[in-house]
This record gives sequence, structure tokens and C-alpha cells, in this order.
Amino acid sequence: MSTRLDERPVSGWAVGFSAFAGAIMILIGIFEFFQGLAAVINDDFFVVTSRYAYDLSTTGWGWIHMIIGVVVFAAGLGIFSGATWARAVGITLAVISAVANFFYIPYYPVWSVLIIALCIIVIWALATLRPDSEMV
Repeated sequence: MSTRLDERPVSGWAVGFSAFAGAIMILIGIFEFFQGLAAVINDDFFVVTSRYAYDLSTTGWGWIHMIIGVVVFAAGLGIFSGATWARAVGITLAVISAVANFFYIPYYPVWSVLIIALCIIVIWALATLRPDSEMV
């Protein structure tokens, strides 16, 4: 007799990595927000070279990071509450982050590969956790 998928026990690894994913998302949200705030408050804080591929004002860049930071922070908190929307947003943001870091491999190879690996762990953890399982 086969076991139904919803009757299988949840992996302890999935629960642990989901808590890890939530904590990492909260930290990333805080870092993104303050990085964006620094760019909004002081336009000269970040130096953009003249050969930069994209032309975006530092203030605009700062606002984008502040908004992303708030969304990631909220999704990280939502992970701990077990909200399905937070898992979906977390997976989406991790995919976007992994793709963005793929394009930065020529500039920061070790950091980019590390972030891509963390994004893959976050995606796996959030995709395998069932909504009815205990978080912490």
C-alpha cells in the first residue's frame, strides 16, 4: 500500500531551512533598506563608474532598494507566521536574486556564487514546506 504525499512526515531539514530562509530574508530586507536609505540621503555615497551598463540615478536606485527591502522583510516575517503568500513571494524574490547574481559573477565571483547557493537553499526550503507543519 502506498503512502499519500500529504501523509508523509515533513523533513526536519525543510523546517530548519525554512526558519533559516525566514531569518535570512529578514536580514536581507534590513540591509537592502539601509543601503537604499544611504543612497537616498547622500547621492555621493555610492560611486558609479562612467562605464556602468545601466544609467539610473543613485536616488532612484536607493528608492528601489528601500522598497525591495521592505517587501523582503515582510515576506521573511510572513515565513515565520506560515503564510502561503510569504512563501510565494520568498521563492519569487530568491529566483530574482539568483538571476541578478548570475549576471554579477564576472565582477564578484565568490560572493555571487555564495548568494546563488543561498537562494537555491531558500527556494528548496520554501517549496518543500507544507503549510500545516510546525515552524519553530
